[in-house]
Amino acid sequence: MYTREQTKTIRIGNTPVGGGNPVTIESMTNTDTRNAAGTIRQIEALTEAGCEIVRVAVPDAAAAESFREIKKAAKIPVIADIHFDYRMALAAIEAGADMIRINPGNIAGENRVRQVADAAKAAGIPIRVGVNGGSLEKELFEKHGGLTAEALCESLAKHVAMLERCGFTDMLLTIKASDVPLTLAAHKILCEKYDYPLHIGITEAGTPYRGTIKSAVGIGALLAMGVGDTIRVSLTGDPVAEIRVCKEILQAMGLRRFGTNIVSCPTCGRCEVDLLEMAEKVEKFCDELGAEITVAVMGCVVNGPGEAREADFGIACGKGSGVVFRKGEIVERLPSEQLAEGLIAVIKQIR
Repeated sequence: MYTREQTKTIRIGNTPVGGGNPVTIESMTNTDTRNAAGTIRQIEALTEAGCEIVRVAVPDAAAAESFREIKKAAKIPVIADIHFDYRMALAAIEAGADMIRINPGNIAGENRVRQVADAAKAAGIPIRVGVNGGSLEKELFEKHGGLTAEALCESLAKHVAMLERCGFTDMLLTIKASDVPLTLAAHKILCEKYDYPLHIGITEAGTPYRGTIKSAVGIGALLAMGVGDTIRVSLTGDPVAEIRVCKEILQAMGLRRFGTNIVSCPTCGRCEVDLLEMAEKVEKFCDELGAEITVAVMGCVVNGPGEAREADFGIACGKGSGVVFRKGEIVERLPSEQLAEGLIAVIKQIR
């Protein structure tokens, strides 16, 4: 069984990645990098939301110059995302990038890749080697009869081998596609071949609703396989929205804790209260509280008491009234309309 502990450890800035270290949350700015002030504001918002590593596109010389200012202002590690022009990678390294993201196959030749590898080694920073389903080489597409897991892995292997020939082994690998089963199949091959740490995600996952579902399925499945050292949820729109989804995925997998875990039942014909209103009121309070506790909001006597007892705090509703629990003990019995407020009052006692 493959496990995260089997991967090498690299450092992105001061953040250790791989080797069993906590799975870290990444996002990417969607501002014009040449607008340093706007990009810095977005990185600040991402950092406040809980982003731990941020990637910034560096498409031209003006962006590379702005990158220097952006890097100085950022409080989290900053990756420079490079395509096509190896000179932008060299400029970003000189400007203080904590990592370079390249696809070695699209920067025109091993000699230029070697220059980037030598500069990264001298600076003591890793390189993220990325392969995307949307940019698979034509010859591999034809060789494998389309976009396949084998084709993606062969593409990545070619790029990894190129860097290894350059004497560079401080790498983070990533294979991404918008198709979940394809992504899973590619990682099954990949994790048997390398012990480099892996960045995972479902690329171009879509709008917030569909993209969240697709990302949760794909990333969750990979994490369950023991695969993944950093993650990104790729959603169309404000990247700040990606961070909460990352947190919820990691929390659901039991890999990280980010504040309160809310357990609430879906309700059924036995429920005689407006449980949604109760749950949302409790959830809003708990989000503001930020404590690492489990809170159960249960609608009837079938599973309610058992779930509430397993939580740090909880309520179980009955007909016209219910009970508030703390650590498995009943604290009080209240009318239904007072249960949410009663639960909140008990939780406040931990402050």
